[in-house]
This record gives sequence, structure tokens and C-alpha cells, in this order.
Amino acid sequence: MTITSIRDGPGRSRGTKGKLKTGKNGDNVKSALSNFIEKLEKEGKLVRIRKPVSLHLEAASLLKELDGKPVLFEKITNKDGSTNAFQVAGNLFSTRELVAEYLGVKTGEVVRAMGSAIEKRKKPEFVPSADFFEVQEENTDFDKIPALFHYPEDGGRYFSSAIVVAHDKELGRNCSFHRMMITGKNTATIRILKRHLDEFIRRAGGELDVAVVVGAPINFMLASATSVELGVDEMEIANALSPIKTVKLKNGIEVPADSEFVFEAKITKKTGKEGKFVDLTETYDIVREQPVIEFGRMYRRKDAIFQALLPGGLEHKILMGMPREPTIFREVSKECECTGVNITPGGCCWLHAVVGIRKKKEDDARRAIEAAFRGHKSLKHAVIVDDDINIYDQAEVEWAIATRVQPDKNIVIKTNEKGSSLDPSADPHTYATSKAGIDATKPLVAKGKNYTKAEHAKIDMKKFIQ
Repeated sequence: MTITSIRDGPGRSRGTKGKLKTGKNGDNVKSALSNFIEKLEKEGKLVRIRKPVSLHLEAASLLKELDGKPVLFEKITNKDGSTNAFQVAGNLFSTRELVAEYLGVKTGEVVRAMGSAIEKRKKPEFVPSADFFEVQEENTDFDKIPALFHYPEDGGRYFSSAIVVAHDKELGRNCSFHRMMITGKNTATIRILKRHLDEFIRRAGGELDVAVVVGAPINFMLASATSVELGVDEMEIANALSPIKTVKLKNGIEVPADSEFVFEAKITKKTGKEGKFVDLTETYDIVREQPVIEFGRMYRRKDAIFQALLPGGLEHKILMGMPREPTIFREVSKECECTGVNITPGGCCWLHAVVGIRKKKEDDARRAIEAAFRGHKSLKHAVIVDDDINIYDQAEVEWAIATRVQPDKNIVIKTNEKGSSLDPSADPHTYATSKAGIDATKPLVAKGKNYTKAEHAKIDMKKFIQ
């Protein structure tokens, strides 16, 4: 194995709000991920695990017990008991608040910011060097990588936070999340749906050179999870959300300069078994025959942190669900005034959405229901509420359903619809399902009792409670 250290430019990394930082005289500086972890620890939001933790089940179990709290494992042990060279971080973006904090915006502004980034994409700045060029290994060895074995029935250790970057001469660049089950020293089986990456592979004749990124800025992660038209560059969405810089690998693929690990790889014509794997619904997905991906050169920062993503955990749900909110928002806004969208954790951040509207016409909610399903094809249940309801408070949403809905008048049932492969209740072969939209808005003209919740008089609590 050949290991080289390259310094063909000053050390660079972006701060947590996207600003580029440069070390003096080429000195190494912390990555955006490291800076964010350090910030969380100073704020008392990070759980640091100093004792040795096995990558086989133990680390994942701790992430599950601490779901919603960022975690840093200082000492990860391999299955044979030896200590891995890298620290592992998880649950870093397991709440909306954590995502918003990293981006430097208010929690309620993330959806609108993402929507704006999709519409107003910006080409990222290209730079000649990146800190992950510090260490290069000609051949990837997965025995040295702390990819976790998450659940007892899993098919193997998994890359669950990996983003694949691919290029097509005519369609441009595509960036998308793909889980990968490790099968050998440098091989894995990669789950690929019949979407953009699959089209890139087909156009390339069945084999495709790609880059695999682990430990990237959150704007790149969110952009890579969006559903946009074929030919739209997710890297440009990421750059519009927060400035990002790219660098070119030896295989010609451009990736974010501020990454922890980057791998050159080839998706081959060979196939192998992939699974079992726990998906967003927290249930085991089935075993499938999937393409084999062969890893070649590995790049990493000298002090690289491996980013784990707990399958079925809150971080998995947030990163996959939040990018669907702006697409729903965009479609609903074509029909009426949309005030917000929340893809809910209880709906696996995939199957359920609560949509807020400012109702002006009596049929606004009905049209919003249809638009919500257009905005996210996998959506199964959509609840439309007025802007006096907090879409992030499930008690308020349930109150709106309880007091403003007559099932025979306000629920739209859609039968024999194309559903999600993640829904265990859908047809396992065709994914056919039924869907429901709930109009939980009050009528513009109330007949009988009032639909508005009474408000108490405002009072200064400091006068009574010290």
C-alpha cells in the first residue's frame, strides 16, 4: 500500500457558516465538521464517549439511546478488539435545530432557504487543493475504516452517510446518498434506485467512475438528498444554500473541498447481495441483488473524523425528510399561500406531512392536498392546517383534526396510487398503496360554534413568580 502526503496549496476548510479558512504557511486548520463538533461541545450539546466502543453493534446502540444528541466516539474498536485509527461522530444533525445552527439560520427559515437554493442555484468556486489531499492511499482497505455494523440482522457493515458524486458529459453532475454494504477489502454492494444515478450508469454503458464522500458540509448533504429534475446539479443547490468550494480528484470528479474522507470508486456491471438494512421506517428492508462498487484511491484529512449515520435514527430521518419539504412547499404555493411544511418524525420523515396554509378560498385546502402529493411522490398522508396551528406541534395538529374535521366531508381518499418502497404496508412488488389527505382547516364562514381557540389575557409572570 502506498501512502503519500501532498501539500500543493495552503490548508483550507470552511467555517460552520460557509466561510473559507486558510492556515498560516499551509498549516492544517480544522474542517467545518470539526469546528461544528467543537462548537457543540462548548455549548454543552455534545456527548463525548471516551471509553472504547465496538463498531459491531455497540456504537449504533449508543447512538440509538442518545438519539437527538450529537455524539463523538474517541475510541472505536474493530470486531477483533483492535483500536481503529479514527474517531467517529454521529447524531450531528439529528434535530432541525442542529441543522439550522450549522447553517446559521433560524429553525423556521431552513425550508424557505432550501427552496430558494433549489430555484436560485449557484455554481461553486473551484479551488486547486483541499485538506483531504493531506493523506492519500492508492488502495482503500475497509478493515481500516470504522464503518459500523448497526443492527443484529444487518447483512454487514455499512457506509450509511456516503454521498456518491457522478458526472455525465451531457447531463452534468449528480450527487446523491446511497447506502453501501461492505463485502470485501475494497468492495461493497450499493443500493441504487431507478433514478438519476441509475440513468448515469446506463448512459455510461453499465460501468461508471464516481467519487464517494463521507463527512461533508450539511448544505451538501441536504442538497444531495433533494429530489430535483435530471440534469440539475445538486452541488449548485448546496452552494446557493451556503458557499461551497470544489476540488478535482485524479479521476476527474469534483467534490466538496471541505470533506473528511473521499474515495475514488467504480460502479461495475457485477452484482451481489445487499441487505438486510434498516430503513427510515425502522424496519428491515429486504435483501436485493445490487451493483458491486469497487473502491480505489482514498483521500482523507490527517485528523479525519468518520461520520456515522444511524439507519432509522432521527438524523437519517431529518437528512432524508427535510429536503422534501421545499418541493412540497413549492407545489402547494402554486395553488394557495403556503406558510410551512413539516415532514414528521412519526411518519418516518417520509410518509406524513403537515402543511400550513393561509386560506383565502374555500377549496384551498383540497388543492393543497393534491399539490402536496405532487411535491413528494412517496407521501402517504397529508394534513392541511390553518396558519394559526403550529405545524411542528403534534398536539396542535391533532387538536385541529379533532375540532375541524368531519371524516365524511374533509378526508380525501386516493386509491391504487404509486407509493414508497419504504412503506411495509404497500404492495411489495408494485408499491401500490392508498393515500389520504385531511383538510383540517376551518371554514371561511363558520356556521354554529366558533373554530378559533380562545386566548387568555396576557400577564407578566415576573410579578407573581420569581
